[in-house]
Amino acid sequence: MTETVNLGLPFIDGSQAQKHVTHNEALRILDDAIQIAVLDTTLTVPSPSPVDGERHIVASGATGAWAGQGNAVATWETNAWRFLAPKAGWCVWSIADDALLVFDGSAWAPITTGASTLDNVPSMGINAAVAESNLLTVRSNDALLNAIDTADGGTGDVRLQLSKEAAGNTSSVVFSDAFSGRAEFGLTGDDDFHLKVSADGTSWSDALRFDRTTGRVSFPSGGAREVLAANRTYYIRTDGSNSNDGLSNTSGGAFLTIQKAIDVVAALDCSIYDVSIAVGAGTYSPITLKSFLGAGKVTITGDTTTPSNVVLASTSSDGVAGSNVIGRYKVEGFKFTNATSGSHIKLFNTYLELGTNEYAGATVAHVWIEQNAYVEFTASYTISGGATRHLFATTGGIIVCASKTVTLTGTPAFSSAFVLGSRTGVFNLPGNTYSGSATGARYVLSYNAIADVAGAGANYLPGNSAGSTAFGGQYA
Repeated sequence: MTETVNLGLPFIDGSQAQKHVTHNEALRILDDAIQIAVLDTTLTVPSPSPVDGERHIVASGATGAWAGQGNAVATWETNAWRFLAPKAGWCVWSIADDALLVFDGSAWAPITTGASTLDNVPSMGINAAVAESNLLTVRSNDALLNAIDTADGGTGDVRLQLSKEAAGNTSSVVFSDAFSGRAEFGLTGDDDFHLKVSADGTSWSDALRFDRTTGRVSFPSGGAREVLAANRTYYIRTDGSNSNDGLSNTSGGAFLTIQKAIDVVAALDCSIYDVSIAVGAGTYSPITLKSFLGAGKVTITGDTTTPSNVVLASTSSDGVAGSNVIGRYKVEGFKFTNATSGSHIKLFNTYLELGTNEYAGATVAHVWIEQNAYVEFTASYTISGGATRHLFATTGGIIVCASKTVTLTGTPAFSSAFVLGSRTGVFNLPGNTYSGSATGARYVLSYNAIADVAGAGANYLPGNSAGSTAFGGQYA
């Protein structure tokens, strides 16, 4: 053997003369090959004015003094180019490329490509130290993932996939403030898509949820309108709380007030479904009906068998109020009481059905409607106290009570009239049975108000004095 296997350094023979020549040649090769840094990798012709020690990787297709030396390391020394043929695994630093290159046996490539990949490295930290389970850690102001263009052999698409092991695991992206989570989106604990937020990184609220099967969006934390997919019932109890969700008939699930349930319904999109508000025994404060979105009906139910078990008590206000309410309401199973002022029910341009109720004494009226409001009694009911008037309709209001039994107890007094109408108010009252007696005028109708009793006669309505009409009022 006359030279070394890897670098081809010449050996000095035992009896060789001028041993320094061989020795110096070996040193030159070492100088060319050890700690290699080349100026560039792309030249196919030699530098026109090289300096001693200058090194290049000869590009493929080189000509002139570099002809046939593709991939070799060319070094200018002693006014001539010397060439080292690389072997697989040689590494050089390319100054022009600012990169470490490795020779794979046929070509030079950056150390992160070709045969020199980073497959199966246990962890990687870019501008940061890897800690705990964060096997890839990047500390950077920006990060870019750029698609490979079709012209470069790619598809032009770019997709980041986060794959979890099973449905119960999490695959998500978390946004943090000083490493304390504030928002998260992804598959968090199931296969629906969630968007969550947190104020402290510990307690999280589900803001949005997309059903994986239907794509339907829900708002678990409120905000935008929840769209009902079925009929729903809210429960009201005197031992409930308005911080509950109202969806179960327990002290820890039911609302405390009827108004809370009405407010919640007003924030829904009821779609085609009905909402029931089931009210437990006890005494409750007055309510204001509110518009809601949907084609269904909202029914507020107390105890239809014994309405006196569920009292809607007002002191100086109306028990049920509503103005320009969009949507259909029904109220049933209540005993209405009033102390110092107001009516049991007072509506403007609102639709309301009244089921089985008990109307105790009121300062003004039991039912007062104006401005095209519509009230229909859908069940028989009881009157146990007086008022200035039982029914009052004006400015286009319409009250319908047909073929029902109205039971009067204790001879209630109506100082204005049992039925009082003005300014095109309309009463459709045929076929009713009035059981019991009352004091006061049976009806007073003026300014084109109409009471249709289907010819039942002047004494059809309760009272102990005759009714009257004036200024176009009609009773027939």
